[in-house]
Amino acid sequence: MKITVIGSSNTDMIIKVPRFPNPGETILGGKFATASGGKGANQAVAAARAGGDVTFVARVGNDMFGEKAIQGFLKDKINIDHVIKDKDAPSGVAQIMVDQAGENFIAVAPGANLNLSEYDVISAKEIILSSDILLMQLEIPLKVVEYAAKLAHDNGIRVILNPSPFFTLPISLLKMVSILTPNQKEAELLTGVKVEDENSAEDAGRILISKGVDKVIITLGQHGALVLDSGGSELVTGFKVRVEDTTAAGDVFNGALAVAVTEKKNIYEAVRFANAAAALSVMKLGAQPSAPMREEINNFLKS
Repeated sequence: MKITVIGSSNTDMIIKVPRFPNPGETILGGKFATASGGKGANQAVAAARAGGDVTFVARVGNDMFGEKAIQGFLKDKINIDHVIKDKDAPSGVAQIMVDQAGENFIAVAPGANLNLSEYDVISAKEIILSSDILLMQLEIPLKVVEYAAKLAHDNGIRVILNPSPFFTLPISLLKMVSILTPNQKEAELLTGVKVEDENSAEDAGRILISKGVDKVIITLGQHGALVLDSGGSELVTGFKVRVEDTTAAGDVFNGALAVAVTEKKNIYEAVRFANAAAALSVMKLGAQPSAPMREEINNFLKS
């Protein structure tokens, strides 16, 4: 089953800190690492490692970061025919601080990601229309997301949209989304409902369903994920694990979810599979380095 991911590719520079600094304050951190990241690339890698046949549509810079990213995609057997080396912009870079609880602050310089265009989508039209799922996020221009979603929707291809980072989304886009996957904060920003528990998450989800989304999955960290559609809602419980770094947990969730959906698991089985992948990811430092292999996910679920 084929998955096309359209999205961003970044290089992450990570500092593990005892706590986040206050404005104007300098603190001494601990471990430093660089890792391949970017929400689109993270989701593509997560889907590939979870067993998906993945094509990635993206732009990287014509620089050492872009080359390293491409080599990583090849290692994970991702189709890179539509990963373009941009001649005018550098590769995207993210600076990430991770505290002792595994929470993070992230700042992104998008670089070549912002040059991804509708033309790049047109160039990948054939592969998109041969896919079972189109998976996207919002670290690329919104007009590209809208164009690709319409192309997929009009041709019967299911669209999974992870609305991160937050943007106000037009109803015309929401109506083309098969599965919307906000986290608690994104669900709150999209609806105005403060999401604090399962009941408030359901209230937010109902608003999104009323705007035309087919299914909404609100991720709730270690508590799991709330699945909603026009028929009802159900909480798929998560897994309590030791947390090292929550960076890319949502991306891993989405990549694994896409794989499970293409394998025709029912939505609750698919979310449990995605919960397991995300739980494994938070136990490791870094974005793409934390994405688990299919065997790891299966063994975790068995245990």
